[in-house]
Amino acid sequence: MHSLGRIIGIGLVAAAAVTTAACGSDTDSGSSSSSVAAGNSASTGLECTADEVKVSGGFGEAPEITIPDTCDPPKTLIVKDLVAGSGPGAAAGQPLTMNYELVTWSDKQVLDSSFQRGKPFGLTLGAGQVIQGWDEGLIGVQQGTRRLLIVPPNLGYGEGGNGVPPNETLVFVTDAVQVGR
Repeated sequence: MHSLGRIIGIGLVAAAAVTTAACGSDTDSGSSSSSVAAGNSASTGLECTADEVKVSGGFGEAPEITIPDTCDPPKTLIVKDLVAGSGPGAAAGQPLTMNYELVTWSDKQVLDSSFQRGKPFGLTLGAGQVIQGWDEGLIGVQQGTRRLLIVPPNLGYGEGGNGVPPNETLVFVTDAVQVGR
């Protein structure tokens, strides 16, 4: 599996290039492959909330993420703390060390996991090293926090790349192993 750094770096470039196209519109785009989420066969007309995505496991453990079939992927970034941390919240420019699991909305499968590799991922918040959904969604995260991020295509990989289907909604469970130095 590709490392998150490579996937996110390439995805950031792709997302920037297709932000307008990936946002979609309320006009009839039908059930073509450019629908809100790749592989979504039928819309329910109701967007999911963070509470409808189920996550089991505690901080430091590989999570189990269950995405419902009863609602559509959200069109905006969803951020929800599942386990509270402590200390100062992360700000742009700070180094973070994160564990994460990534599940794609359309097929509900794990695409990447630092938990499975046994090695956390380091980044500088707000430096464009990761997808925009992470740079925005991890602002304020405290060390010890387990955070759910549901990232719409325009803040993720847009038209896709490195194994991510086009217009895919991404579901991350992240653990803030270290905030700052």
